[in-house]
Amino acid sequence: MANCFMKVYKLRNRKRKMKEKVIAIFDVGKPDKKLLLINFGLNTISEIGERFPKITDDDGFECEDIEKIEKWILNSVKELCHSDKYDLVAVNFVTYGATLAYLDNNGRRLTPVYNSLKPIDDKIPEKIYRLYGGQDEFCRRTSSPALGMLNSGLQAVWLKYKKPEIFSKVNYILHLPQYLSYLLTGKICTEHTSIGCHTAMWDFDDMKYHQWTKDEGLRLPEPIDVGTLHEVEIEGKKIKVGIGIHDSSSALAPYFEASEGRFLLISTGRWCINMNPFNTEKLTAEQLDHDCLCYMSITKQPVKSSRLFLGYLHEVAVNKLNEHFRTLDDYYKNVKPDDRLLDICRTKCREERFFFENLPYSREIKEKNDFFIFKSFEEGYHQLMVELSELTGEAIKLVISSDNEFENIYITGTFARNPLFLKVISDSYSKKNVYASEILNASALGAALVILGSLNPSEKPRMNLGLNQC
Repeated sequence: MANCFMKVYKLRNRKRKMKEKVIAIFDVGKPDKKLLLINFGLNTISEIGERFPKITDDDGFECEDIEKIEKWILNSVKELCHSDKYDLVAVNFVTYGATLAYLDNNGRRLTPVYNSLKPIDDKIPEKIYRLYGGQDEFCRRTSSPALGMLNSGLQAVWLKYKKPEIFSKVNYILHLPQYLSYLLTGKICTEHTSIGCHTAMWDFDDMKYHQWTKDEGLRLPEPIDVGTLHEVEIEGKKIKVGIGIHDSSSALAPYFEASEGRFLLISTGRWCINMNPFNTEKLTAEQLDHDCLCYMSITKQPVKSSRLFLGYLHEVAVNKLNEHFRTLDDYYKNVKPDDRLLDICRTKCREERFFFENLPYSREIKEKNDFFIFKSFEEGYHQLMVELSELTGEAIKLVISSDNEFENIYITGTFARNPLFLKVISDSYSKKNVYASEILNASALGAALVILGSLNPSEKPRMNLGLNQC
């Protein structure tokens, strides 16, 4: 009987030891939310997606249902603590930026999570600009184009002047990644990547909070290292919790880890974000006027970046081509690069663009187009991609430093799977190494990477950037 008991005990004990150690990453995007489990080899071993219907805030404007997100996070962590399959070691958070949570003296959230697209009275930012050197100087110093509520610091000022009774109760202000971490730890903290993404809070000249934040009475915690971990006990299990990270900076982290030499990252999707971590030159007024800004890297360095609404422009133009040629929505995915058509389209572009005006930094599609000049959808699509690649090149040029010292260009996201886009970009940068980089869930991977060194200092996993040279 004793022998049988010992066999059962050993079998159960062996099963406990077989549980795989994992880091849980809550990737909170718009509109998708994901819970990913990543092991110590930086492999994603589980991914569960969630979508939460939008609600309206106290002014009737669309916003996130933060209460459902809070419950999802808390319930998911509790379930993982009791998992028979995984040994939950740590949790971290990666989210979009420009979103604030306001806490009272008791640590309770005071307001909905306001949408960064919510309109703002122009008088509010104008007052700040006027007091601190004018709009151009203010935007240059904070590396933040004038973007209304997308400048999250101005959200706090909006609350102060539009809802003073609420603002009077605010004890601390947290960005979304740190607020989600706070739900588990109760720790008030922040880090540089969340502050340094078009918030208008950070003085990039002095590398500290801009003076206006103190003058306006904003209660902001001083930033600490993005890899900071706090130990908590949940459901009787001790785990470590990261303080969160901004998604764009997090997506850049794997390339810092694994890239050989200097690089430029072109992250494509609905937006095309061009990030140059190796350009140390100050932002100019011209660059700010053309939608440039600085993110902050995990090493607390400015990352000069430019933006282009690439995916949206592509979608609108492709819809027009489909309507004219009566093709299916995804027909463009079958179009292969044709050197003859590219030569024709490039020649046309030198004379006049078809989809966009022949002006630098064109951003809007012409209202009327004569599609009968194209003999086929393929020719029209080649013309579109030549023009979009030119616009992308203009945006890239804004973040290339005067010494032009980088060897590699990494293209990630939607357009990394578009052979025609890759062809035209690689032709444009023939003296650089241009790669399509396929990393699934790069932001979540970065969020795991920044805390892994503290969790597993004895081993350094090999990072695979999924590179294919163009």
